[in-house]
Amino acid sequence: MLQGSADLVLLVIIAWALQDQVKNAWFWAVLSGVLMGFLSGLPFPVIFLSYLIIVLGVRLVIRRIWQVPVLMMLLGTTIGTIFLLVVEYITRVITGVSLPFGSSLSLVILPSVLLNLLFSIPVYTLVTDLASWVHPIEKEIG
Repeated sequence: MLQGSADLVLLVIIAWALQDQVKNAWFWAVLSGVLMGFLSGLPFPVIFLSYLIIVLGVRLVIRRIWQVPVLMMLLGTTIGTIFLLVVEYITRVITGVSLPFGSSLSLVILPSVLLNLLFSIPVYTLVTDLASWVHPIEKEIG
């Protein structure tokens, strides 16, 4: 779809952060931020800090405000993708790359949001199954 792309790493860390039984979401956010920071053509702190801010926002909202994880996955994916791509756009403009905002919005940001939303529910389902397998919920006997 145009020049948009799905960010599966972002989707996985958002889905992982939404799991109640998971206590190590920060570890995976830091690890994925470091890896994507090195793989990206952007300055290292841009992706790293963006991933941490997105996970922080998701964890705060799911704990304090909204208790519906599937809807939070959709909201977190939308806001997180827009946040990440706008930060990337601003970074590129600051570093001297001339990009018209209207074209960037219509050709990259919106198609990327749509692709991430399309993949968010399957990724959430897989990560939920993985989290319940890795961190089983203990049931009381008797």
